[in-house]
Amino acid sequence: MTPVTLLGLDPVAGVLLIPVCAAVVLALLPGYRLTARLNVLASLGSFLCAVSLLILPRPAPGAYLLVDDLNIVFIVLNTFVGFTTSLFSASYIAHELETGKLTPAYLRFYHAMYQTMMFGMNLAFVSNNIGLMWVAVELATLTTVLMVGIYRTPAALEAAWKYFILGSVGIAFALFGTILVYVAARPVVGEGAGGMIWTELVAKAGGFDAPLLNVAFVFLFLGYGTKVGLAPLHAWLPDAHAEGPTPISAVLSGLLLNVALFALLRFKVLLAANADAIAPGTLMIVLGLLSLLFAGFMLYRRRDIKRLFAYSSIEHMGIIVVAFGIGGPLANFAGLLHMVMHSLTKSAIFFAVGHITQIKGTQSLAKIRGLTETHPVLGWGLVAGVAAIAGLPPFGVFTSEFLLITSTFAREPWLALLLVFGVLVAFGALTLRLTGIAFGRPRGSRAPAQASYVPMFAHLTLVLIAGVYLPPPLVAWFQHVAKLLG
Repeated sequence: MTPVTLLGLDPVAGVLLIPVCAAVVLALLPGYRLTARLNVLASLGSFLCAVSLLILPRPAPGAYLLVDDLNIVFIVLNTFVGFTTSLFSASYIAHELETGKLTPAYLRFYHAMYQTMMFGMNLAFVSNNIGLMWVAVELATLTTVLMVGIYRTPAALEAAWKYFILGSVGIAFALFGTILVYVAARPVVGEGAGGMIWTELVAKAGGFDAPLLNVAFVFLFLGYGTKVGLAPLHAWLPDAHAEGPTPISAVLSGLLLNVALFALLRFKVLLAANADAIAPGTLMIVLGLLSLLFAGFMLYRRRDIKRLFAYSSIEHMGIIVVAFGIGGPLANFAGLLHMVMHSLTKSAIFFAVGHITQIKGTQSLAKIRGLTETHPVLGWGLVAGVAAIAGLPPFGVFTSEFLLITSTFAREPWLALLLVFGVLVAFGALTLRLTGIAFGRPRGSRAPAQASYVPMFAHLTLVLIAGVYLPPPLVAWFQHVAKLLG
């Protein structure tokens, strides 16, 4: 790979080496303040390297690493949310240390695993080898499993174990699907590592064994779909959100689900390049709609604030998968935009929820009331976040949902009606819950919040701006990526 340097550092190497080196250092350093600051600095460094890929010439594809128009969207988003979450994490984890929920040893482990997780996700995005991508997704999954169980309570350990078991089943399916892709490619590409290089595969996919590709995609969709959180493969997600540290909830909803989605899109492009392979859109639409409708109704039954927004993540990943399943320039554009808006909005919501649950000392919705009166900044921040994620104008989620529904209505009116129904069901549940949380009769502690508001409002500001004005270069970039997706 031809290096492209920024201040002497190859940006691709930067998004990989910075978190690796930081993880090693963080595992050895004592003291919370130092490790928290180093975690933030490492995350900022990764983000700056990712942004430089938008400015500088891209390195040529190699046997293992690739930067193209598709994955650069994910890399920049991943490192940005990783950076802002590290800022939120610094104040959130300080409270956990003060209250004795985490020990200094666990904090060293937490920060080291945070950077290891960022490395795994970044590696998955820049991988040009489908086997390496599988390994990277598994690494990111295993690190989040360890972080979900970091409190060592019975509930946390149960959630981590469930996540591990279901994630292992999913990743096993994905591995089998990856092997089948290699077998389908071998007669054309030949033996050896060339059968795993994605750029080689997509260039010669037209000659692959179509029935084998079809079977491979089913396994890949079930495997990576488990990581996306699609119903009925979602059971790990609500428990992981509820029992793990809230920064990990923000990362799970805002980032890790996107990693598995990215892997699915890579293989969807591969199938599209083979004229005899099945169109994967139908399977994606069915499971996407199922996730949307299932999660929408389940929102009414939630009694835990973190589980509430976990099911909201399932709903929105369903919408995104439907968009990419429908395909075409406009639906793909809507899917990309919705993915970005969901990542920014949902992580902002979890930033607010994290501080709220620390102040109130509970995650029970019945015990969290009147936030706009007791804690106006957090309360109104949560109101803005829920309004955005529910799809109200002028936020960016409204724009992406409007584009998806209108483009779908022009092609399949009955499908558009199902989408509208699912969105309205979820909207009603979120509005019902928000009314009590934000405007009900105040309950619980009125202690002042020791919170970092910058990450939450930075995300919400970006989502608001996207709903009002999308810069032409961003629109052109997303349009180009939408065409690549078919």
